[in-house]
Amino acid sequence: MTAPHDHPLAGDEPSPTAPTAPAGTAERAPVPALVLDDVSVTYGQRAALDGVTGVVPPGSSVALIGPNGAGKSTLLKAILGLVPLQRGRIEILGRSPQDARRDVAYVPQSESLDPEFPISALGVVLMGRYREVGWVRRPGRADRRLAAEALDRVGLTDRARDRFGTLSGGQRQRVLLARAIAQQSSLLLLDEPFNGVDAATQDLLLEVLADLRGEGVAVVMSTHDLAVAHLACGEACVLNRHQIAFGPTEVALTPRHLRAAYGSNALALAGDAVIVAEP
Repeated sequence: MTAPHDHPLAGDEPSPTAPTAPAGTAERAPVPALVLDDVSVTYGQRAALDGVTGVVPPGSSVALIGPNGAGKSTLLKAILGLVPLQRGRIEILGRSPQDARRDVAYVPQSESLDPEFPISALGVVLMGRYREVGWVRRPGRADRRLAAEALDRVGLTDRARDRFGTLSGGQRQRVLLARAIAQQSSLLLLDEPFNGVDAATQDLLLEVLADLRGEGVAVVMSTHDLAVAHLACGEACVLNRHQIAFGPTEVALTPRHLRAAYGSNALALAGDAVIVAEP
């Protein structure tokens, strides 16, 4: 991931310039999965997000880090085309969010589906195929195969016929990830995917996300867990309504940047270690 218009703090070292390939030998770079260019969102007179800039290549992963109200969910909604931009530009595979909806899968922080609604885990995963087949035509054999394979990837083949509402919170999170996998999208957005899951589920989700990146899927996820950010993502965007840092996790998640984002809730343990105490 690169940030065309970086917002470094005073004293940060400039990034070295990449070498230029000889004329006539350079290969055409792949189209970025996601481009954020000065992305800014306002709610009424209040700035919810200001000046977020960066490029997310295929197969890369970015953690959105910041306190509650920092704009993490707002940024995900902007990428989904659900909130208008006050200024700036978002491109998904070279297209606007509205024109690239089939190329984006989203795993929400919580599912609004009524637990008493009579739908199976497999039925929820099949919902991921409706953007491809439409809401009028019933999913076919190939769609059911893709849904079953997605459910298998998250380790829930044996719960395929169980009602979604009877599953545990971690199992429901895995079903929602399977639904996103079934979409076969190029960009995967996740809002706090590790909230409330046990250690075994966390390990499985980390493995699945790593496999998806290996298949060329770009991943952008919000999380409050700095350890998960390091484990799941190669890069991070630190926010507190404006962009504080955007780059490799070891560069972005420094004590200086975290203190700038969290203020007094960023507690230094040592010279190079910080924990964040959410209020």
